[in-house]
Amino acid sequence: MPVMKTNEWLNELYQNPIELCKKLEPLFPGISAKEIYEYFRLHGMYHERDKREFTLVDTMIENDIWAVVEMEHLALQKKWKGPDVPIIILPSNTTDKKLMKQTNGKAGLAFSDKLFLFVPENISEHELKALFIHEYNHVCRLWHTKKEEKSYTLLDSIILEGLAEHAVRERLGDAFTASWTNLHSKGKLAKIWDEIISPQKELLKSHPLHNQFLFGWDGVPRMAGYCVGYYLVGSYLNTNHLCINDIMSVNAKVISNLHPSG
Repeated sequence: MPVMKTNEWLNELYQNPIELCKKLEPLFPGISAKEIYEYFRLHGMYHERDKREFTLVDTMIENDIWAVVEMEHLALQKKWKGPDVPIIILPSNTTDKKLMKQTNGKAGLAFSDKLFLFVPENISEHELKALFIHEYNHVCRLWHTKKEEKSYTLLDSIILEGLAEHAVRERLGDAFTASWTNLHSKGKLAKIWDEIISPQKELLKSHPLHNQFLFGWDGVPRMAGYCVGYYLVGSYLNTNHLCINDIMSVNAKVISNLHPSG
């Protein structure tokens, strides 16, 4: 399945994103276009007050955004024996200063059967590839493990994030991994795992405290879950002399057992 030609949708419906989201209703049975739009806005999609349409789509086309993602998708689908899923690329919200600071204007949403990228029009090719690699690795992990989202624990979530960013490292090199991969020393990460994350590792994704430990809010070290996940996955890969493709379906508990705690 090729990357969906959302450039055509944007040319016609940029200023009416709810109408644009109606085209996505078949991917979300029982969910309205308005609900899809509101959910996407929370995760970085542009909003109707953004007036960039006159140059935005032309710039995205000029930068060959759809073609870059399509080529990377074909390569990774073969490498990781991943699913062929709809890939939808839409502009991100670059007017939100907090969002820009946190994500540099790019974001993604991954499901086992579809993938969404929200990107600024001037995103570099390597940034675009890094975003896609991270999100498509999520798709492959979800697809290979077949674990339902409602059963996901904090441990599952941190390993999911760690795998995805090590996939970026393997594919593009350390220079293109997320800045949070260097936030804390290995010694500090071992301590965060032992004292903070591991005791809460069975928290379900639906639990109100899950994201506090994953992202590092309210006294929890910044990006704690992400960073610990990257640390645990890296330790498992190095100790066993493996690559990402070898552990795509390995249970999160197995990956974390090199660092038993809690």
